[in-house]
Amino acid sequence: MKKSIIYALDFDGVICDSAIETGVSAWKSAVKLWDDISSPLPTPELLEKFRQVRPIMGTGYESILIIRLLHDGETVEAIMDDYHAKTQKVIEDSGLNIDSLKKLFGETRDSWIEDDLDGWIDMNPLFSGVAEKLQYLSKQSVWYIVTTKQERFVKHILNANQVELSGDRIFGLDRNMTKEAVLVDLVKKHAQERIYFVEDMLTSLLKVLNNDKLESVKLFLALWGYNTAQDKIDAETQAIELIDIDKFLT
Repeated sequence: MKKSIIYALDFDGVICDSAIETGVSAWKSAVKLWDDISSPLPTPELLEKFRQVRPIMGTGYESILIIRLLHDGETVEAIMDDYHAKTQKVIEDSGLNIDSLKKLFGETRDSWIEDDLDGWIDMNPLFSGVAEKLQYLSKQSVWYIVTTKQERFVKHILNANQVELSGDRIFGLDRNMTKEAVLVDLVKKHAQERIYFVEDMLTSLLKVLNNDKLESVKLFLALWGYNTAQDKIDAETQAIELIDIDKFLT
């Protein structure tokens, strides 16, 4: 008997095209940290560079560090070639720590939402056709969001797009769980079904691929999300299926 399918979906880069909002939130956060970053908004040129770097960013707070590097004149190529060393140096040189950066980034978004919810939502559009796909899934089966985004922001965006999903099916940064740990729990919970994990970051998919407890999970790299040409090549050498938006929406 064929198993029914349970979707576990990443949020940013699979459901929501959040790159511009993330860049603006990062800039607003950076203004609070560094006196030489003072304009209320970044330039369109800097935001375009941020979008190009976005594929290697893991968690939202890192966007603040990327903005700092771009503001300092680092090229997209230089940042991507030595990402971890460069972002770590910003943290060390500025006397920052990851927990405080996470807190600042979340609070900056909260303030923007409180002051201008409609404007914030407008900068977080769902990819075309995705809202309808999720509405269909909600009627047909159980599905989950597995993300490094804070859950309250996910809920704001889903609600604005008339997508209903109960809070116990949204696994975000607040849970302090890796995506692999979430998926292990979901595999146990849905032992009679097949989990499809759709993610746009190859690094996240490889961690799942290398976890013996997750051999039953089928992995998809979302080609419409934040990944590079090399990511696509590398994914094809692994047991990871490339999926475009048209196929996902069918």
